[in-house]
Formats: sequence, structure tokens, C-alpha cells
Amino acid sequence: MMWVYMIRSEMSPERTYVGSTSNLERRLAEHNTGKSSATYKFRPWVCEVKLWFADQGRAERFEKYLKSGSGRAFSRRHFWG
Repeated sequence: MMWVYMIRSEMSPERTYVGSTSNLERRLAEHNTGKSSATYKFRPWVCEVKLWFADQGRAERFEKYLKSGSGRAFSRRHFWG
């Protein structure tokens, strides 16, 4: 079981991040305490979207898609407004 999540920086709202994890609360805490090199500069982060997948492979494929060019466009259109 996996979560695919999208977070937004409260300090710089134009900054977003997409990830996946089996423990969403722990992972968000890691982003907000600076343990993630990709997000430590723009903390604090707030979770805007979270999607639960029963299948880890599907979650990983969806995360990879969201990080692609067409996936970013999809996210802007459907999740970020």
C-alpha cells in the first residue's frame, strides 16, 4: 500500500513536490524537518493532494508520470489550479 502525494511550500507557494511513500505522516515530517535534500530549502510544506494505491507498482508508475512533462501539465490542470 502506497501513497502518492503532492506538497506545496508555504514559504514559496510556486514550489511543489511529488513523491510516494508507505507512511505519509513520517514522510511529510521528514520534508518539514529538512531531512530531504530536494525540499529542505523551501520548508515548511503542506500536503495538498494524497492518493492511496493498493498496488505499489501502480503508485510508483503514477508518481513517475506526475514527474514527467505531461504529468506536470496534468497536475497543474487538475490539482494545482
